[in-house]
Amino acid sequence: MIPSRERADELVRMYNENEFHLQHSRIVGGVMAWFAAQHDPGREDYWYAVGALHDIDYERFPEEHCVKGIELLREAGVDEAVIRSAMSHGWGMTESPWEPELLMEKILYAADELTGFIGAVAVVRPSKSVQDLEVKSVLKKFKQPSFAAAISRQTIINGAEQLGWSLDELIGSTIQAMRTLDCVA
Repeated sequence: MIPSRERADELVRMYNENEFHLQHSRIVGGVMAWFAAQHDPGREDYWYAVGALHDIDYERFPEEHCVKGIELLREAGVDEAVIRSAMSHGWGMTESPWEPELLMEKILYAADELTGFIGAVAVVRPSKSVQDLEVKSVLKKFKQPSFAAAISRQTIINGAEQLGWSLDELIGSTIQAMRTLDCVA
């Protein structure tokens, strides 16, 4: 089964109650749908499902992240291709058995951490919004190790490299994607 946007959100809510995790799921799903419109038109809902489901196991099973998710999604009857793509975002950070290979998987790997970082930058700005956020502002905070210290800058850099994109390009595109979402600070 390829979950619809609504079904993907429902599955995430089955294992997550924290509003931060639910919002992150919707943001990553929305960002992935935006990238699909640019790189794989007509498959926005598929990319949304992959993005929304990527952390399905994180809240309840953080020590089994990207492994327990495989089990949960299989039990729900989710298509193996969706499972693989969603869980590949944890490559090198968790016990995920899959390295990102498809463009969609590489974007998810890079955008997952980056959406959190951009969100952190946005909430400390006077506007508390991504609508007026510029790449240079994100890069300035990116160079400050103490700012949003839990977010792996190396994962974001590795993601850009996997994609063959500059860091500026990845950040700029992700900001554009986040501007289209209703659930962003």
